[in-house]
Formats: sequence, structure tokens, C-alpha cells
Amino acid sequence: MLTLGNVVSLPSHLSRDFPIPPPAVLYEEPTLSRESASGTPQTFGATAAIPAQHRDRPPTAREPDAPDPLALFNVAPDDTTEASLLACCGSRRWARRVAAHRPYPTLDALLAAADEAGYDLSGADLDEALADEAAPVLPPGTPTSAHTALRAAHDVYEERFGHAFVVCLSAHRPDEHLDQILGGIRSRLGNEPEEERAVAADELRRLTRARLARLMTDESDSGGFDRPSVAV
Repeated sequence: MLTLGNVVSLPSHLSRDFPIPPPAVLYEEPTLSRESASGTPQTFGATAAIPAQHRDRPPTAREPDAPDPLALFNVAPDDTTEASLLACCGSRRWARRVAAHRPYPTLDALLAAADEAGYDLSGADLDEALADEAAPVLPPGTPTSAHTALRAAHDVYEERFGHAFVVCLSAHRPDEHLDQILGGIRSRLGNEPEEERAVAADELRRLTRARLARLMTDESDSGGFDRPSVAV
């Protein structure tokens, strides 16, 4: 596993003095924070989405009489559905396409349609989606040195490639997330722009799939839906 002592070394032509942070314990699952082009997404119920600080809890089982999120998704108004989809991927054409193919009989069918639409993004669609992604944000309580190292590393990445660093960390434990983000930035800085664009597009598809799955399976204590910020 990458360690905080070695993930921040960058190629000489992009080198900066990044403070090396001490190990940080990251709460639950979050690694990326984003604000959709549509703003706060609409929910499929009458209650509001849960607060941001709780967005990354593991999904909880619904009560037996609770509404089925997929069923609500299938019958929600187009603008409500598209707003929630834009919280998963910032391409408006992608959101319209996924919404237009409702109803979906199962979650797997919805995820397959989302994947297919993701692979069909045009260059402009991908630009729009990547522009909607935000830099990784660490949880409260993370040491200042970790925030500084991440901000410095991400600034170099964004300057080189023109968009935020995108990564899906669903396969990693929360305490590995900081190392994985910094290590991913370090390794991907060596990519040529077109190569990195392809990598980012693949990570975005994985991230979109996980956000959408979470949107369909997670409810807040108040009955609203969690707006996913990263694959968990």
C-alpha cells in the first residue's frame, strides 16, 4: 500500500514541496466532493436530502413499508429525475438519456443503461461532466498537513490537465483513501493528456455507477435520499 511518505513525490518538471502529512483516519467513505451543474439535486420523496456530513454512511435497509427508490425514480417528473442524475454525472445529455429510458425493471438494468450512456459520451459531453467534478475534500478533523499536501498535489494535476482529479475508491477501505488519492495523482501526472482523459473518463463511469447505485439504495433517517459524493 502506498504510504503518505512516498505518494507526494512528483516528476521533476512538476515538482513542488508538498508537506508530508501524518496518517489520517478518514471517516466512513468519502473521497470526492462535488457540486452538480444543477445545484442540489431533487429528491424522489417529500423530504429533503440528508446533510452533507452524513452523505457517506453505508446504505441502510429500508423499512418494509418504505417506498421503493427505483419505483419512485421511474415515475418522477423529468426535471426531478434529471436533476438527481446530474448529481451522479454532470453531462446533461447523459442525464436526459438515462431519464428517457425509464421505467427500469431492476437496479441492474438502470446501472447497465447508465454505463452504456457513459461509454457514448461525446468529447463535449465528457468535458461538461469533468468540469462539474470538484477537487477531493478531506473530512473534518484531518490534519492540516494532509489538506495542504492534497491541495498542492491537486493544483499541479489541474494545471496540467485542466480538470479536477477523478477517482473511484469503492474497492478501498476509508483509511486508505488519502494515500490512494495522493498516489493516484502522482502516478497519473506522468500520463499524456489524451491518455489521462481516457483514464479520467473510465474513473468517471465507475464513479457515476456507484453514485447512482447509492441514490437508489440509500435513505436518510428523515426519509430523504442521500446525494452521493463518491463511490462507496
